[in-house]
Amino acid sequence: MSLDHCHLVTLPRVNDARGNLTFIEGGNHVGFDIARVYYLYDVPGGAERGGHAHKELEQLFVAMSGSFDVVLDDGNIRQRFSLNRSYVGLYVPRMVWREIDNFSSGSVCMVLASMPYDEADYHRDYDAFRRAARAEAEPEPAGASVVSLDRAA
Repeated sequence: MSLDHCHLVTLPRVNDARGNLTFIEGGNHVGFDIARVYYLYDVPGGAERGGHAHKELEQLFVAMSGSFDVVLDDGNIRQRFSLNRSYVGLYVPRMVWREIDNFSSGSVCMVLASMPYDEADYHRDYDAFRRAARAEAEPEPAGASVVSLDRAA
């Protein structure tokens, strides 16, 4: 998956003198049904989170409070996104490496996920991720076909 599929999502805002409201609907504001919500908070200064990619999982990152950066990498290109508004999310599709850093004091990072937690869905080794991403991106040579060998014959 290339970084072309990653994008910022402006979420609905209901402005009110008593305080603003933002909502997120799975399948509407994000292109997936929300199966899990988790959040990162009390992250010590200088700490980094993430450092992995998902084989199938899609996510939306939102800075609920404060700010942080999300560094995305598709195996060829790296791009940094700074999140600091609770009504803007960052969509991250499957097969994109993510690192989260530069947390401000008191920041809260909420993540909406398309699947429940599954350790088997993770690429935790960057070099193995790059090999998998490049293999997935390589077009099949023209005229190539899959040949099945029947060993029982």
